[in-house]
Amino acid sequence: MKWLLILFTLPLFLLDQFTKWLVLQNIGVDDVVPVIPDFVFLVQAHNTGAAFSLLENNNPFFIALSAFALVVIGVLIWRGFFSDRWMKLGVALLLSGVMGNLVDRIIHGHVIDFLLVNLHVWPANPWPVFNVADSCICIAAGIFIIRSFFEPKAENPPTASVATP
Repeated sequence: MKWLLILFTLPLFLLDQFTKWLVLQNIGVDDVVPVIPDFVFLVQAHNTGAAFSLLENNNPFFIALSAFALVVIGVLIWRGFFSDRWMKLGVALLLSGVMGNLVDRIIHGHVIDFLLVNLHVWPANPWPVFNVADSCICIAAGIFIIRSFFEPKAENPPTASVATP
């Protein structure tokens, strides 16, 4: 587990914070910078809610929720809950995402989002603005969901034979 945390969690957390710093330094709140014209843009958006800006203006609630999630994840790691490499990868990604957005909420009072993608299909035209941490959380959720379909089934315990008199 330690190598996954070192190889994935810390670098992705640092990448998230570095990209947000670059956005704050180089992109104004009203700027839209095309990366792939008509498809991918860089913007600076501030989100005090959750995904898709749900429950906006509840930053203290999301700080508490993130801190609670980190404690729960820590306990689950300590108890060996994440047993296979896919679950470990998922938790490493989840940790980086939760930590990245938590740091934003504490330092800035909101999460810095900057990736705007327009897939030109409803309802993703455009998709809500997101960041590296959000991507890590979504990929982790996907790993956990897919992994749940391939969970090894518990073997039936042997049945005791009943002796007849």
